[in-house]
Amino acid sequence: MRTCDFESPLGKMLLAADDAGLVGAWFYGQRYFARGLGDAEKDAETGELADSPVLLAARRWLDAYFAGDRPDVADVPLAPRGTAFQRRVWGALLTIPYGETRTYGKLAAKLGSSPRAIGAAVGRNPISVIIPCHRVVGADGSLTGYAGGLDRKQALLELEQTPAKTPSQGADNATARAGR
Repeated sequence: MRTCDFESPLGKMLLAADDAGLVGAWFYGQRYFARGLGDAEKDAETGELADSPVLLAARRWLDAYFAGDRPDVADVPLAPRGTAFQRRVWGALLTIPYGETRTYGKLAAKLGSSPRAIGAAVGRNPISVIIPCHRVVGADGSLTGYAGGLDRKQALLELEQTPAKTPSQGADNATARAGR
C-alpha cells in the first residue's frame, strides 16, 4: 500500500493505492476517514510519487478537476474496497455526468434498492471527489449528507456550476439544475 497527501483547495486529502489501483481519497477529518486501512497504512510517510503511477495519476486528476477541467475518470485506475452492493452503487455514481445531480431515490430506482441503502453506500464511498458522491442530493434537490462535510459538497457542486439548495430553500427539482 502506498499513501500520499494531496493539498486540495478544500483541505488536505489522503490518497491510498495498492497494486490494483486507487483505494482511497479522503479529506482529513471526514467521516469514515481511511476506513479499511491499517494504522500503519494511515500513518505511512509520503513516498516518491514516481514509485506509484496510480497516486501520480490521482494527483494529476485532482489537480485538473480543481483547476476547473473535466478530467476523465478512466485516467485513474480505481479499486475501492467495499461490499458488492457498495461497489455497484459507487459504479452508478460514476455515471452521473459532471455538472449534474441525481437524487438518492433515482439511484435507488435505477439499482432496485431503497434510498436509505443507497445513502448508506454513498456515505461510505472511499474515493471522494473522483467517485462523485457529492453529486447525490435529497429528493427536493437539497444538500444532504456528505462524509467530507456539507460545506465541501456545496463547494464541489459550485465548482461544477451545479448550485444546490440549502435544506430550507423549498422543493425545486434537482434535475432542473442538471441542464446547466
